[in-house]
Amino acid sequence: MLTSLLGLFIIGFVVVLSVGYFVSVYNSLIRVKHNIEKAWKNIDVLLKQRRDELVKLMDTVKAHMRYEQNLLRELTKARTSYESAGTVAQKAEADRLMTRAFRSLFAVAENYPQISASQSFGHLEKRISELEDQISDRREFYNDSVYTYNMRIEQIPYSFIASMLGYHRKEYFKVEEEEKADVKIEL
Repeated sequence: MLTSLLGLFIIGFVVVLSVGYFVSVYNSLIRVKHNIEKAWKNIDVLLKQRRDELVKLMDTVKAHMRYEQNLLRELTKARTSYESAGTVAQKAEADRLMTRAFRSLFAVAENYPQISASQSFGHLEKRISELEDQISDRREFYNDSVYTYNMRIEQIPYSFIASMLGYHRKEYFKVEEEEKADVKIEL
């Protein structure tokens, strides 16, 4: 009788320990998954703020840049692509378009002293630069979260639970080679 109670106690202890371990692994996976979502939402907020600043910036420079219609079209396309983006990949592409458009705009603005001297243009340029820095920091956090998540779902025993939950690798927020290059402006 005592041995059967001891056996039931040991089995119960092992079951409780196993369930506790499973819950711990599960919660860990959920935590890293939500870190990625939180990181992306932080980037998304900044991208929206930058898009809003783009509208103001376009209004500021339109009057001065009558001959730069291609650049204004590029800026409009960048803004529109963000508004229509639904997925992380589409928003990342919209971010690339916006970054390229801002670089071009600031490079061209140097050729228009009346724009560069404008107080509102200077304020918007500074604000956009601040947003770019914040976006860069958030991208780094996002990619760190993706790294942790991807590593975790490949490690044993996490991989078993991750496959049961249908978790798959997430993509990093990448910087394209063209974004690293200098902007060439021809007037």
